[in-house]
Order: sequence, then structure tokens, then C-alpha cells
Amino acid sequence: MIKGLYEAHLPVCNLEISIPFYESLGLKLYKRDKDIAFFWIVENASWIGLWEGKEYKVNYHPALRHIAFQVSLHDLENAIHWLKQKGIPVRKDFGMEPIEPIVFPELAHASIYFNDPDGNSLEFIAQLPVGLPKAEKMYLSEWKKQVQASLIDKV
Repeated sequence: MIKGLYEAHLPVCNLEISIPFYESLGLKLYKRDKDIAFFWIVENASWIGLWEGKEYKVNYHPALRHIAFQVSLHDLENAIHWLKQKGIPVRKDFGMEPIEPIVFPELAHASIYFNDPDGNSLEFIAQLPVGLPKAEKMYLSEWKKQVQASLIDKV
């Protein structure tokens, strides 16, 4: 029945600030009204709505103000540098410094986290080709070493 997520919404303080920020992430502005802007994530497949108003003052909680954008593993590996070039700081999350993507081995994905100008939590997430079911979260470079070691052990 459900085939994917079509839309999500975030509160923002000022669309004049938020629109250029989301465009800098590569999202295409689809429509703008007085207090809302829609951006295609995947054209004609999924979008994000930004709503200008005082609701942006709601304290952050991942259930309320978080969106994860799916990216390729190659793009994720370059994302910290890419964001820094745009003046967007990557933030610490799950107790780990933002020096490289964080891997959640049991879920077979890696992520980096950053905020938009209003403190909404944004994430770039990439699926990994293989998980490590018994492992704790780690940096991507460590995951690569462990996967390589597990492949050698099987030979």
C-alpha cells in the first residue's frame, strides 16, 4: 500500500533566509506563496514544505523537526566538505564528532547531521551495501575496515 514518503513540512522564521539555504542544498523551488514554499526533493515524487510563522520557536525534538535526505554513499563521503564549502556546519550527534559520516551498522546506513537556519535538524543518509549486526555505531572509515576484515575472514 504505502510506497514512500511524498511530503514533509518544517517551520521556519523567514522564507527570505530559508529559500536560499534549501536551494544551496540543491533543492528546486516549486512554488512560493506568502508564508509557504515548496521544494522538490525528487521532482514529481517528493517535496518539502517550509512554513513561515512563529512555530519555528517550538523546541527541537526529532519527532517534530527532523528530515533525512537520502543520498548516495559517494555523495555522503564528500558531504561534510561540500556543506562546509557552503558555510553550513555539520554537527555532533549521538555523541560523535562530525569528522566523517556516522555508521549505524545494524541498520546498514550512514549519516551526517546539520541544522537549517531555524534549528531544524537535517540529515544526509546513505544505505550501505552490508550491515554489521553485532557492531556499535562507528565512523565510516572504521566500518570499511571491519567489512574488509570480515570478508578476509571468510576466505
